[in-house]
Amino acid sequence: MKTIAFHLNCLVQGGAERVVSNLANQFAKEGYKVYVATEWYDEDEFKLDKRVTRVHVGLREGDEKKNRITKFFLRVKYLKEFVREYHPDVLIAFAQRANYRALMAAGNSDIPVVISIRTDPVGHYDSFSDRVQQKWLFPKAAGCVFQTTGQKEFFKPYLQDNSTIILNPVNAKYFDVKRPEVKDKSVVHHARLVDFKNQPMLCRAFIKVHEKHPDYVLKIYGPDSKDGTKEILDKIIADNHAEDYILLMGGSDELEKEIPKGEVYAFSSDWEGLPNSLLEAMAMGMPCVATDCPCGGPRTVMTDGVNGLLVPVKDEDAMAAGLCRLIEDKELAEKLGKEAAKIKDITCGEAVFVQWRDYLDKVIAGKNRS
Repeated sequence: MKTIAFHLNCLVQGGAERVVSNLANQFAKEGYKVYVATEWYDEDEFKLDKRVTRVHVGLREGDEKKNRITKFFLRVKYLKEFVREYHPDVLIAFAQRANYRALMAAGNSDIPVVISIRTDPVGHYDSFSDRVQQKWLFPKAAGCVFQTTGQKEFFKPYLQDNSTIILNPVNAKYFDVKRPEVKDKSVVHHARLVDFKNQPMLCRAFIKVHEKHPDYVLKIYGPDSKDGTKEILDKIIADNHAEDYILLMGGSDELEKEIPKGEVYAFSSDWEGLPNSLLEAMAMGMPCVATDCPCGGPRTVMTDGVNGLLVPVKDEDAMAAGLCRLIEDKELAEKLGKEAAKIKDITCGEAVFVQWRDYLDKVIAGKNRS
């Protein structure tokens, strides 16, 4: 039986956490022995299959009182202890700090480490300290999984050579969703309210849309991240007396029912890795207007004018024009939505799992040969 281990901070509901939980569960169902090594537990987490073993590798009682540098090395030490005790055939790290910890803990052992880039490298992997750690640690990686070509091209050739690009899996509940014949006169969006999602730009754009189409509303689904974005949105709504047509809907567990009621979907992020919200909207057959944000997530899955519309980041005029175009051209919107739904072929759980399985099996086979 092959043994694999995933390492990340926690399993709180987010993009990387969703991917890890889905993959861990699928590998367990396929007969692999699976461990998930996390730094901490959180209240609102993704569920793991009972066949998956979760192991705490974060700080222990009394460690929080120690200084920052000591805590950093303790985290590496505890992960190293995990690697020695469970000795997986491969260790897969998700997200920036987890990548560094995994390579420090296991990079000099006989256990191959696969790192995973889950965000835009610009602004996240380009500081002086990041460059120092990458020069030291990244050559130790047995491989890397990217989400987009833009991510891959950011890094040195030695990391690109042993890498692969794998999209995020989309929850099956978003596939084959039947959209109503008569849709609500609404533009819809779903994502947590956080600065880089740039919902304020979307609201300002929609105010312009509403001037041309006063019978349309904007519905924004998503929880508050508590970073101040919701307060900015509240002010935009109040200042423009838009309470009746810009609606903050909060989080929802039934997005597969709510999103398809709308006519058009809007994606407004300034940057992303590979945005799950956009993948989900496309899977539901929504005609989408999306910012062409770095590091190329939307462009990876969307061709402008074929299965959606791409507009420049932070450009509220272009966003407004795209939304108006799809509101006014029902035939185009229908065509784009049908093409978007074909994303199922490359983002269904089985397709994504097979790509991960084949890649990890290749890494493990390389370790065994060496």
